[in-house]
Amino acid sequence: MSTATPPRPGPDSVPPSPAVPAGPAAIDPAPRPDTRRTRPAVDWRIRFAVLALIWGFSFLLIKVGTRGFAPFQVTFGRLFFGTAVLAVAMAVKRDRLPRGLRTWGHLAVAAFFLNALPFSLFAYSELTIPSTLAGICNATSPLWGMALSLVALSEDRPTRRRVAGLGLGFLGVLTVLGAWQGFSGLDVTGTAMALLASLSYPIGWIYVRRTLAGNGGSHLSLTGAQLFLATLQLALVTPLFTTMPTSFPAGPLLAVIVLGALGTGLAILLQYGVVAEVGPTTGQMVTYFIPVIATAAGVTLLGEDLSWNTPVGALIVLAGAALTQTRARKRAAPQP
Repeated sequence: MSTATPPRPGPDSVPPSPAVPAGPAAIDPAPRPDTRRTRPAVDWRIRFAVLALIWGFSFLLIKVGTRGFAPFQVTFGRLFFGTAVLAVAMAVKRDRLPRGLRTWGHLAVAAFFLNALPFSLFAYSELTIPSTLAGICNATSPLWGMALSLVALSEDRPTRRRVAGLGLGFLGVLTVLGAWQGFSGLDVTGTAMALLASLSYPIGWIYVRRTLAGNGGSHLSLTGAQLFLATLQLALVTPLFTTMPTSFPAGPLLAVIVLGALGTGLAILLQYGVVAEVGPTTGQMVTYFIPVIATAAGVTLLGEDLSWNTPVGALIVLAGAALTQTRARKRAAPQP
């Protein structure tokens, strides 16, 4: 669930595919691997696994957080502690915030669609639906992104395989929701919020791709500014819909702190490091591990019910999402 950051365009980066938000935050800096950097002490596979665990457990942490605080308060806390982590990272690297009112305006829109809106929708949805279902709904982001990019981005040409993946993915969604049973026992409002949250990510990515391409700011500075603006948005909205908590229960409070510091702040730094080392294609694969971990965590730690159609539908969704990311191979030029 799935936090999100704008990419760093320039000669050392490639624009990310808006069809693949890489996680609850939809983070995908997508720089090219930099062979000039020294190899990190911790292997990228370990960091990749840690990232998948952090994002997978985010939905469990949201559920625990909403047991003690209002959804907007959970989201505000998540963004606040996530921004604090990035602020420390920027101070250590002596990175500066981006300049220009135009850039800050675009970042404010990105912060709304990639952070404030989806984080709040997921928090509200988990008041009435299991964290397992919320995690699976998050996996539909590549499907929404594929559908939107065909309309909004002229460079994303449809292919038979990608269209088939789109149809297969939404068939998986219907399987998860139990469409043949008339969606009986399903909270329609909560599920719709989770699906809208997943739709918000690719909307934000398409906006970022159209407006921030060519911006000279560093990935860290753009991300830090974006999370700061999202925190500011929640700081303005939260008092209008909630009252100050009368108590701060330890469990929910700890869940919100971990959700922000690890699930948002640290996860962004991990994702950027992995993608910078092995490339965006491999880095984006973390998307497909998140619902598996979210389901396992919800069932084992929260005791949530799991019917057969939930894991089966989730596998179909992931298969369809994987197909939507395939690209047609370029034919080699004929030899003279």
